[in-house]
Amino acid sequence: MGQKVHPGGMRVGVIHDWKSNWYTGNKDFADFLQEDVRIRQHIYNKLAHAGLSDILIRKDAQRITIDIYTARPGIVIGKSGVEVDALRKDIHGMTSKAVHININEIKRPELDAKLVAQSIAEQLENRVSFRRAMKRSLASAIRSGAQGVKVQCGGRLGGGEMSRSESYSEGRVPLHTIRADIDYGFAEAKTTTGRIGVKVWINKGEIMPSGYESSAQQGDTRLGEQDQARRRGGRTEGLGESRQGGRGRGADREGLGPVRQRRPRRGTGQGRGPRRPREDAPAETVEQPRTDEQGVSAEGREQPVTEPQVEETPAAAADAPDTTTQPDESAEKPKTARKPAAKKAPAAKAKPAARRTTKKDDEKGDEKGDEKGDES
Repeated sequence: MGQKVHPGGMRVGVIHDWKSNWYTGNKDFADFLQEDVRIRQHIYNKLAHAGLSDILIRKDAQRITIDIYTARPGIVIGKSGVEVDALRKDIHGMTSKAVHININEIKRPELDAKLVAQSIAEQLENRVSFRRAMKRSLASAIRSGAQGVKVQCGGRLGGGEMSRSESYSEGRVPLHTIRADIDYGFAEAKTTTGRIGVKVWINKGEIMPSGYESSAQQGDTRLGEQDQARRRGGRTEGLGESRQGGRGRGADREGLGPVRQRRPRRGTGQGRGPRRPREDAPAETVEQPRTDEQGVSAEGREQPVTEPQVEETPAAAADAPDTTTQPDESAEKPKTARKPAAKKAPAAKAKPAARRTTKKDDEKGDEKGDEKGDES
């Protein structure tokens, strides 16, 4: 189930006022209400081509005052006021009261939702592409200074057999923000394939309470005025400036005050040195340069102090032998490694045996000769 609320009726008593101002008892309430409906219907039918936006009615005991807001006041007034006089006579015949009509001109019809919807409906009746008509009105409203626009068309779009609805939006249209000035308009295009409904929502800015004043003491700031000032080269504040810069959107999303100016970064430009800490910053937040004693590697280990050392050979060590171990006299001389003997033929094995035998015999002969010498 849809739970749609008219944006204008939701804000009545907060930022909008009633479109009919009169008071009566319960007995005549229905008659007064039907009278207002007939007056508005007659004016819209008679001045349908005059670009009517809104009709306000104020009633007294014997007088009716009607305020007509239109984008084409010349058509409503007519030549020498002929159209206004005819309209006054018609309403006097309907109500039997004195009628006073005020005609107010709308200087920027691109920001009036009712007129934008009527313009799109007229283009659809002239067989213009609905997408082109919607996008064109959307761009013109944003260009005129609207903070957000939403357009929706529903029906047999493009002559299709099945009805559908398409919508385009740009900017922000906060329907639940009561202080946001949301203008809503509806119109119908009578095409050959059926009626196409056109709905338009335009966010004109935010209306602040009467006691609120901005920091610049300028009262309530509307985005339409800020957009004009930005195009002329002036300085804007609030939401307009945060969107103009493209950065720092979270500084002032609701436009309740001026956006804080960003300080330029130090050390980002070419040819500048490293960024230095501020003097007024607390001591614990300022990073001090580390000395060798305080140096710590990435793993958390302390770095050893490195000192340059030059190696010098002492004079006494120059005459020292190559080895530091002292030779042991009692130790036997190292045995020289013998080469492995080559394999000999079996005939050659007898020679060493004969040689040994001859040697033993010689030794025995020598011993015998010595004994004989001692005896003699």
